[in-house]
Amino acid sequence: MGKHVVALIIALLLNASANLMIKFGMHAINVELAGAGVLSQGPLGVVKLLIRHWILLVGLGCFALNVVFYAFALQKLQISVAYPIMVTVGFAIIAVVAGWRLGESLSMIQWVGVGAILLGVTLVASDAGRQMGDAGSEPAVDASDPVVR
Repeated sequence: MGKHVVALIIALLLNASANLMIKFGMHAINVELAGAGVLSQGPLGVVKLLIRHWILLVGLGCFALNVVFYAFALQKLQISVAYPIMVTVGFAIIAVVAGWRLGESLSMIQWVGVGAILLGVTLVASDAGRQMGDAGSEPAVDASDPVVR
């Protein structure tokens, strides 16, 4: 497994973690504010909430790290393959954890849909891997293109 694929896996785990942490943090804030809304606290109140519910800040940090790893992965991987993998696997992780920790649930037909999406992304990724070999030696973008510069 190449380092760009590993970076993609790390990026998708960070992305899923960030989404879950922000959800957990906002759930705690909603309980604390009895549904009044974060912005009802004013700017200083929002800062205080962020300090008390540090999991939100950790979630934002995970989003930032996700961008770093995802950008590295995109240096060699096709975005038409990398993005569906990140989104779909992230969705599956979030669905499982949200069901386990938040009591959210998907219907059987929704789980069948998740499975179908995962199967489709697996087919796309496996065929792209076969076509690219070891992530290809040519850059995906022509650096001489004025749009890129």
